Amino acid sequence: MTTSHSVPVVDLNDGTRIPQLGFGVFQIPPAETKAAVLTALEAGYRHIDTAEMYENEAEVGAAVGESGIPREEIWVTSKLSNRFHDPAAARTEGARSAERLGGYMDLFLIHWPLAMLSDPALTWEAMQELTTSGAARSLGVSNFQIHHLEGLARAGAPTPSVNQIELHPYLTQPDLSAYCHEHGIGVEAWSPIAQGKVLGDATLVEIAERHGRSPAQVTLRWHLQRNHIIFPKSATPERIRENIAIFDFSLSDAEMAAISELNRDERTGPDPDTFDMVPS
Repeated sequence: MTTSHSVPVVDLNDGTRIPQLGFGVFQIPPAETKAAVLTALEAGYRHIDTAEMYENEAEVGAAVGESGIPREEIWVTSKLSNRFHDPAAARTEGARSAERLGGYMDLFLIHWPLAMLSDPALTWEAMQELTTSGAARSLGVSNFQIHHLEGLARAGAPTPSVNQIELHPYLTQPDLSAYCHEHGIGVEAWSPIAQGKVLGDATLVEIAERHGRSPAQVTLRWHLQRNHIIFPKSATPERIRENIAIFDFSLSDAEMAAISELNRDERTGPDPDTFDMVPS
């Protein structure tokens, strides 16, 4: 896979390579998704993150197909909806997600570690068939805590390639991140700027002014230097282009430490240990 704008790639434990910076489409309405993804691809992004629960997989697939960029140069991630944890449903719905996204997914994740219809390890086992069928190249999990990951390991399940978790300067999750890195699991950060909550933080504003950058760019750069895989979301073309322009500066060790010290253990989304939403 090649990338543009000097976006680095991360080697995953299954031999695949994922662009470290991508474009997220969470909360982008379906009617606006295709245009936003096309803008992102034109700006140089080669990694798109969606989910069945976002209800815009088909629009992502249409944008990828119409972009004129070879499919093998674009990394596309989707996620298994909470209501499809039954092993048979996981296989069927994973294949449907692949169809909506143009034939296959580069990465398919369990969206939340919910044991509604079966043990998550059984769902994870069923998803392995999607790699055999060609519907997915790589498999991972999302919002898994350490005890969830240990449960998969105890069941003898293959190690996930990534764990996509809420991660930003107000929620640094050092223990979970360290566990993932120690076990060869890539760390993906969703809500990398805490849905905008960190952007007015005095520390980030000061560092941004020092570098002639925006607080968002500084925050995203902090993620990159911590080896996180990120995919900021915006439907605004200027912001889409701004978010990828972060490869021509770096933060000092002192600046990195100052940002990490902003941690408040403050979530913008649900706690995986208490979240039990199963959409109808």
